[in-house]
Amino acid sequence: MKVGIIGGTGGIGQGMALRLSQDHTVYIGSRKEEKAQAACDMCSYALKVLGLPFDLNPTTNQGVVDESEIVVFSIPAENLERTIESLNGLEGKIVVSLMNPMIRTDYFKYNPPEEGSAALKLQKLLPNSKVVAAFNNIPAGKWQKLSEHLDYSVCVCSDDEDAKEKVIELVNTISELKAVNAGPLAVSPYIEAITPLVINIARFSKMRDVGVYFK
Repeated sequence: MKVGIIGGTGGIGQGMALRLSQDHTVYIGSRKEEKAQAACDMCSYALKVLGLPFDLNPTTNQGVVDESEIVVFSIPAENLERTIESLNGLEGKIVVSLMNPMIRTDYFKYNPPEEGSAALKLQKLLPNSKVVAAFNNIPAGKWQKLSEHLDYSVCVCSDDEDAKEKVIELVNTISELKAVNAGPLAVSPYIEAITPLVINIARFSKMRDVGVYFK
């Protein structure tokens, strides 16, 4: 598959690129292509050292849209509208949201927009795109630890069944991740709210890499 990551220079974006590029063509996107190039060079070096195959390409966020069949939004939820306003050509694309809007006080709290979730807001902003919520609950630090397996369950939901099946197929190619069909996009608030919960569990229980498993 051709997978592009909007905001691919962040920690999660680079971790996804490291994992996905071993089996797929991956485009790392950024507002500035030189920043994407630097991230791509760093990821390529890490994969070369480990002797792993990869297909990584730096580009702008618009380049991600132009080249990819699946577009992943790996950006802070508060930057969503501004980012979409800068892009063209998302109509008909499979668009994956892994955004989890939350705030931190003395603990982490889910803070959804008025639409109910980041994924539902994304679908409202992109009515002609096929929005899928996925990858929400994977601990950020685990993506880049290539010596360790990713063995979490990944909830996937969408109102477009074909797009959902495509993303489920993608999830199941990554390490030992196991995709589970969570239903329509209306379920996305519950999926996104799991992330602040597991962060709180990790913090208050002094645990690391807390994730979700369904068996």
